[in-house]
Amino acid sequence: MSENEATETPERKPVLRVVKGDPTPEELAALVAVVAARNAAAAAAAADAEPRQRSQWGHPVRQHRTPHRFGPGQWRASAL
Repeated sequence: MSENEATETPERKPVLRVVKGDPTPEELAALVAVVAARNAAAAAAAADAEPRQRSQWGHPVRQHRTPHRFGPGQWRASAL
């Protein structure tokens, strides 16, 4: 790529938008600091959280169980 060619950067949407009022640069900086801290805390909590255990209800091994037998007392074996 030559030096004369302009590099295109994708246009990004703003993360925060002031809808009403005229905040000072210091107020905007404080807001960005709070939002960044909350985002960092949420990311750290998600990284520290234990992965959720998947339910074994739909596990393929359950499909290979023995068929139910009918008769007296066989209801006990149906839960194994």
